Amino acid sequence: MKLTHDGAVALLDDERLVFSVEMEKLGNALRYSTVGDFSLIPGILADFGYKPEDVDEWVIDGWDGDVSGTVALLDQGRPTEVVVGPYRESQACPALDRPSVSGTYPMDGESYPYTSYPHAAGHVASAYVSSPFAQRGESSFVLVWDGGLFPRLYWVDPDAGVENLGELFPLLGHAYAIAGHHFGPFRRDVQSNMVDDLSIAGKLMAYIALGQVDKGALAILREEFHRVFESDEPAAVEYRATVGGYGSLFEQSVPPVHEFYSAVRARVVDNGVSDEDALASVHAFFEGLLVERITAKVRGAKGDGPWNLCFAGGCALNIKWNSALREAPDFSDVWVPPFPNDSGSAIGAAALGRAQHAGMTPMAWNPRLGPALSPSPELPVNWSMAACTPEELARILHESGEPVVVLHGRAELGPRALGGRSILAAPVMASMKDELNRVKDREPYRPIAPICLEGEAPAIFSPGTPDPHMLFDHEVRADWRERIPAVIHLDGTARLQTVGPEDDSLLFTVLSAYHRLSGVPVLCNTSANLNGHGFFPNVASAAQWGRVSRIWSAGTLYQRTDG
Repeated sequence: MKLTHDGAVALLDDERLVFSVEMEKLGNALRYSTVGDFSLIPGILADFGYKPEDVDEWVIDGWDGDVSGTVALLDQGRPTEVVVGPYRESQACPALDRPSVSGTYPMDGESYPYTSYPHAAGHVASAYVSSPFAQRGESSFVLVWDGGLFPRLYWVDPDAGVENLGELFPLLGHAYAIAGHHFGPFRRDVQSNMVDDLSIAGKLMAYIALGQVDKGALAILREEFHRVFESDEPAAVEYRATVGGYGSLFEQSVPPVHEFYSAVRARVVDNGVSDEDALASVHAFFEGLLVERITAKVRGAKGDGPWNLCFAGGCALNIKWNSALREAPDFSDVWVPPFPNDSGSAIGAAALGRAQHAGMTPMAWNPRLGPALSPSPELPVNWSMAACTPEELARILHESGEPVVVLHGRAELGPRALGGRSILAAPVMASMKDELNRVKDREPYRPIAPICLEGEAPAIFSPGTPDPHMLFDHEVRADWRERIPAVIHLDGTARLQTVGPEDDSLLFTVLSAYHRLSGVPVLCNTSANLNGHGFFPNVASAAQWGRVSRIWSAGTLYQRTDG
């Protein structure tokens, strides 16, 4: 169980992941929702044919703290608190892959025993057990860079367990989002000592395409980073002595980041650097620092590679950093699961519990193990319904030039809509990007992702390698830029999702039929949800939203009849 933000409940039955249900994907809940009440859990289990008494072991993810963390929530509406593991390994719990806290928690009048591991351990476990390296019985480095954590490197050996290799540099992952509080459209005059807007990081990844990397700004970033965080100045020494990456709710790790950006801003503004160029430079600085430091750490720990690498934590949602790591010569392969942020923490907690009995062995899973579509209340009166095959859906996308909400099967794990809770559209008109951003209340500079038949991707994208989870950056080849303008970002790149016949048979059929009709094996794909909420849980929710006039689900096309 992951009780705090990005709350989720996951179940492993032997090595098989049965489900991972994130709270934000139930009933149009807000993004980052917590598990507010333990009494929700029996109902979630029942949806998949399980009862609480069927569960052999309960494991709760850790939270902010250096010895332990505390989570406050409800049970049947009554307040309760649970002591959990700390944010990462520490002197109090030096072994990341061993339980650091145990106790009991209340649920519906009963008491259940649980164990808890450090929060970082869940990221390590979820990334490794879902990886192709675990399937092959190979060891791997695992990099974890989470919001309240300094980037930390681990070595996972399926026989020997987890080895801690230490931090790369003393800066919490929230630093990327905090840049948006000092530069650009989300800049604030008064800064908070807390990180109170988790959506900014994703927006900044899009916004940086409006700027160019400035060499002078890079030099300033390097100098101020060293001064504030790694120098021998008294304030930097004090920072390193008192802040260890144990969670931004536990320690004063945010104010020094504001000091860093304030100093950078004062200097780059004097040099005439725009906010757009400053943010592009911040992104490039962190990317270079990450690759430089992990390369040195890997070589110092294990020697020349190339090696396997897993990347997890909220920072692993940064597709450009993921691609930079994949291109680094020290790594033969880089794995990022579709749930690298805290949406995968419940999976990691369950994997840690299983590891005490079976070791860090592979998990049988697929990315479509979220909640099923809930029964729809009655549709609004201005909607009709008719049978519609996937091939007919492709024809509608081609001939109408309008988007369609597609709600199909169980929801995706993690934050990316991969075809189960998506809005699909033809990519051949540049105006489609503007239309999709309009209906979703998004900023106009935000990109729309392409989905592409896996076999056609290398001819359209560079590198065009199979990437079924939309977590890496690809350039659109020159001869395709005018053919699919709706899915090209301002910098000529795209967050590609490839689709093979084994990934999603429905999507593969729709894409194949659209390819035959249009000569284009690509469609637009963006998540189907209310702004700031999780995916639509049923057809009625999408119809009540009503900003797209067609919805396809389970072989049925629903259409607005009022124009």
